[in-house]
Amino acid sequence: MKRRRLLAALAGAGLAGGGLWAARNGMPGVATEAALPRRVETLSAAGSEAGEATVPTPDTVTVVDLFATWCDPCDEQIEILGAIRPDYDDVSFVSVTNERPSETLTRAEIADWWDRNGGRWTVGIDPGSDLLTAFGADGLPYVAVADADGTISYRQSGLAGERELREQLDRLV
Repeated sequence: MKRRRLLAALAGAGLAGGGLWAARNGMPGVATEAALPRRVETLSAAGSEAGEATVPTPDTVTVVDLFATWCDPCDEQIEILGAIRPDYDDVSFVSVTNERPSETLTRAEIADWWDRNGGRWTVGIDPGSDLLTAFGADGLPYVAVADADGTISYRQSGLAGERELREQLDRLV
């Protein structure tokens, strides 16, 4: 009987310790404001300039789209974002891929893919997957909306619909 109590006490302590760890570090798979913002390299492409960008954009409602050039639903996600973007002039749109430029996939090829798929806003690369990790993204496409303070108010793993995104943005702008 003492052994069971000891095991129960240890299990309880482990849960309490795990809860304390989660409070300090955030839950795995969930973005925390401490993990954001992040800097990403941006590409010279349609609607985007080569350089760096902070994600989410400081002091601005931001739609963050995480994608990959090989991801078929990502093509559709960019089309949806392109349809709503003209109606939200005060919102920053940023799309980022975690693909690593190399001999088999160059920055120019990512920019060409971006142009073919109708992207007309900032596009960046995150070859170390730091942004993907910070958002806790568990699949692609992945869309998040941050308010002007950088707080994530919406997350969607998989395709985010136009109506749903408009509702989220209308609450913030």
